[in-house]
Amino acid sequence: MLLDVVELGSFSRAAESRNIDRSVISKQISRLEDDLGVRLLNRTTRSFSLTAAGAEMIKKSRELRELLGHTIRLAENYHQEPRGVLKITSSTIIAKRYLQPVINNFQKRFPQVEVELRLDDRVIDIVAEGFDLAFRVGEPKDSTLIARKLARNRLVILASPEFIEIYGTPTTIHELARLPAATYTSNSLRVTSINYIDKNGERSEKTIKSVFRANDGEVLLAKALSGTTFVVLPAFIIGNEVIDGDLIPLLTDIQLSDYSAMYAIYPHRDLPVRTRLFFDAVREYIGKDTPIWESNIPDFENLYRG
Repeated sequence: MLLDVVELGSFSRAAESRNIDRSVISKQISRLEDDLGVRLLNRTTRSFSLTAAGAEMIKKSRELRELLGHTIRLAENYHQEPRGVLKITSSTIIAKRYLQPVINNFQKRFPQVEVELRLDDRVIDIVAEGFDLAFRVGEPKDSTLIARKLARNRLVILASPEFIEIYGTPTTIHELARLPAATYTSNSLRVTSINYIDKNGERSEKTIKSVFRANDGEVLLAKALSGTTFVVLPAFIIGNEVIDGDLIPLLTDIQLSDYSAMYAIYPHRDLPVRTRLFFDAVREYIGKDTPIWESNIPDFENLYRG
């Protein structure tokens, strides 16, 4: 409990991660302090800080957690068939489109494996919250985690036939930049431009006219479908919109810079057998060379100088 509070930053977050009341966390830490005869946390109404004893306790707790985890993983790998709980976190769209089909098939093959899937677009501490695997776009900043690239993630510029009828078909990046765009914005990322390779082979950036911003790719896709903006999106967000003619790729002769790749992230190299088998199943489903989502865009291998 103490380790949860420190790593998650608050009593309420620790309680939420364990699905228990905040008061239970507080009482257990107080009982631990009584048993040890030493104060571990300095608490105020809004925050806490570790005492010297508390800092030492946290250090030892992390060492014990690592040892216990290694012991459990070692034992699990002696099972003939995968079993236990597989805890996964992923951004919403990746989970819905590319993980759920794998999970369904995986549990048919290995019915003794339970799966807990957390849909969360924020960056979380997978060690503190006990996740076996995380699926994210972009390599993690935490160098203590293991990141395996799953697939490339190319961009596409899209607009609806209605949008093209109103504004015409742009023939240069400069013409496109003057048209209304829908762009991605969140607390950690704000997209205001298109990155591309110019005719001299140099990386260039062109600011675009953002009239609508959201922190969800599917919302941006829906905005483009409305005919009021164009959008620049990673290909993994595209479903049948291009195949059905609802959206049309624009400026397909320019060379777009690749978006951040999709990664599987995990805390330890010695994965339990159920985790390793699930990772392999996801990689097989997505495709080792050409990712499955690129088939949703006809002739995509020849667009944007792929």
